[in-house]
Amino acid sequence: MNNKKYDYIIIGAGSAGCVLANRLTEDADVEVLVLEFGGSDRSVMIQMPSAFSMPMNTTRYNWRYETEPEPYLDGRRIHCPRGKVLGGSSSINGLVYIRGHAYDFDEWESLGAEGWGYRNCLPYFKRAESCDAGGDAYRGGSGPLHTSSGNKMKNPLYGAWVDAGEEAGYIKTDDCNGYMQEGFGAMHMTVKDGVRCSTANAYLRPAMERPNLTVITRAMTRQIVLDGKRAVGVSYDHGGQTHTVRCSREVLISAGPIGSPHLLQRSGIGPAAVLNKAGVVVRHDLAGVGENLQDHSEIYIQYACKEPVTLNSKMDPLSKLMIGLRWLVCKDGLGATNHFEAGGFIRSGQGLRWPDIQFHFLPAAMRYDGKKPIKGHGFMVLTGPNKPKSRGHVRIRSADPYEHPEIIFNYLQREEDREGFRRCVRLTREIIGQPAMDRFRESEIAPGPNVNTDAEIDQFVRENLESTYHPCGSCRMGEDDMAVVDSQLRVRGIEGLRVIDSSVFPTEPNGNLNAPTIMLAERAADLVRGCGMLPESDVVVGLAAQWETSQRPSAPVRNVRV
Repeated sequence: MNNKKYDYIIIGAGSAGCVLANRLTEDADVEVLVLEFGGSDRSVMIQMPSAFSMPMNTTRYNWRYETEPEPYLDGRRIHCPRGKVLGGSSSINGLVYIRGHAYDFDEWESLGAEGWGYRNCLPYFKRAESCDAGGDAYRGGSGPLHTSSGNKMKNPLYGAWVDAGEEAGYIKTDDCNGYMQEGFGAMHMTVKDGVRCSTANAYLRPAMERPNLTVITRAMTRQIVLDGKRAVGVSYDHGGQTHTVRCSREVLISAGPIGSPHLLQRSGIGPAAVLNKAGVVVRHDLAGVGENLQDHSEIYIQYACKEPVTLNSKMDPLSKLMIGLRWLVCKDGLGATNHFEAGGFIRSGQGLRWPDIQFHFLPAAMRYDGKKPIKGHGFMVLTGPNKPKSRGHVRIRSADPYEHPEIIFNYLQREEDREGFRRCVRLTREIIGQPAMDRFRESEIAPGPNVNTDAEIDQFVRENLESTYHPCGSCRMGEDDMAVVDSQLRVRGIEGLRVIDSSVFPTEPNGNLNAPTIMLAERAADLVRGCGMLPESDVVVGLAAQWETSQRPSAPVRNVRV
């Protein structure tokens, strides 16, 4: 038994847990313990931005979760990576910094997450961030998390993609994290001076210099220790022994959208039927734990390239070695970027107030994990619907913390999601078919010129859809009976226990999840401390002209038959 008593115990040193550890220990009188099952993040594979596919596909840094056979994907199992290392998924992700649309957070509030509208969240986005372009009404200029634009779209394909989006009738946006998300433009990434800016680097490492923070790695949390309906500590495995440690204030679960519901369930908090089936004693019947699971998913639309300007020529061992050596010495070059330097957000139809389709453009044609690049030169667009309607679950199999839970997303369960992918394919083809891409565009590799009808596109999507690695929602925030936590992130019916990570998101934000998870933890830290919240920000949110009646602001330069 660990006899030291802490004020707070944080489970998980990931995107949210590192933020909490830093902010809570700003008070020198507060003792904080962080338990993390993973180990050190001191690896070139993690710290070099372009190498992100490597830690994402190792058992050392990744939980390597896998779904059950997905019924609407012809029974395929889908890889669901989650960070198992200091920094969590912020140490193994693709480093993309996208906040989501302002109205995503207003949507949360409309669904019962009181006080989580955009006006409430924007100040915490700003507090977290240090943008390389400087702060303004929308962006932060002095926060711990550094964001940059990588190599500033030096590859000519990036500019051609953005120009093609404009020629297709859409707009250019100066900053998709600022006034106007909709449109085509540069993407931002969590990189500082050429090095990954994970929450471990930005938040945890500075906090570890404080004497009131204790971090224990290789610690598997078994369960929350309850005294009646109050959390009073945790039990965890470390060094071959099981320990119990107690806290005087709160246990804060930041184990992520898979780990957090799994921990609650093996602690006896969750749907009674699920717990009984797994042989776990029910301590608190809470129906929503593990439900409402959702994820972004995507397909790759690939083209051969006429000119030798793509990254496919840099995939050989010698080129990779030279890129790595330059990064080790100078922290710049192709090793200092995630290569997702341009993208776009569009609405799939008229009458949508804000975008529901996202594009990541990559000047290479390969798999997301870095394997199997095409022969010759190519480029690709990664795209998918950003507001999925299909829902799945996370359910415990047994009380054994080392046994992965049952995970299923039910990708493509809803017709809205299937139609969303059809639109993604057709709208992408329209964009790539514009004059700006004529110099580079050759034949379509995937889906290929013979995939055109709804049925053909649906088959391609079923066979090729992959997770975008943005699971959330499995401990939903709200004030109704299916909510797991209330708007203060307190587990409903249990005192002294909160969940603080992307599992509490009611719905998917319109973008990647790392930025809103960090924002959530920044705001949650103030809720936990009981201090005054940052003043609301009342800023103008940009909307496309004629969004009520038009899918895009203007007619395309070239009508492309798709």
